[in-house]
Amino acid sequence: MSTPGLRERKKVRTRQALVDAAYELFAQQGFAATTVDQIAAAVEMSARTFHRYFASKEDAALSVLTEQHDAMVEALRSRPADEPAMTAMRNAVVEVLTAYEADENCDAFRFHQLQTLIAGNPALRAAAAEHSTARTSEVAELIAGRMGVEPATDPRPGLVAAVALCAAPAAVDARRHHEPSRSASELYGQVFDLLGSGMDYPAAVTARGVRSSKRKD
Repeated sequence: MSTPGLRERKKVRTRQALVDAAYELFAQQGFAATTVDQIAAAVEMSARTFHRYFASKEDAALSVLTEQHDAMVEALRSRPADEPAMTAMRNAVVEVLTAYEADENCDAFRFHQLQTLIAGNPALRAAAAEHSTARTSEVAELIAGRMGVEPATDPRPGLVAAVALCAAPAAVDARRHHEPSRSASELYGQVFDLLGSGMDYPAAVTARGVRSSKRKD
């Protein structure tokens, strides 16, 4: 993998500065009261510059989810082709979470802050729901390719994607309220293990390279 150039590194720093400023303002004065102009001004930029990176303040707030989802999608693409659907999802998500937990620069508090913001702000909650729908469709396409089926005619890929992505809040909530001493990756793994027995649909390509034609309901 090539090292990002100076221009790309500057873009990453600018994007992160805008996100940091947004979350500081959200904490100080609330999400609803915060404007794009205020976020941009906090880092001595214009609203026009802000919109080069984010479509809205909702988009900036949800960047935490976007980054994690992008990493999860790449991890899912890299899973062995013969892994069943839910197993592949579980391993991809746990891989990403484990990497985040090992990263000293990862701010776990920000993810929890986002969940609080979503719960208390209808506009952000609506944006998060739209984000989730789009991401679920993307994951369903990947699962369908793994299973060798068409998502338009087979509901199983969409079901796996929706249930797997909904497992995230369940694990986060369990960690926050009941088991703070356990890592998020461990709790995610436990949630997926509970789901997997009934939804671990076989891959189209088995370990022996033979396409599976048997449908598992």
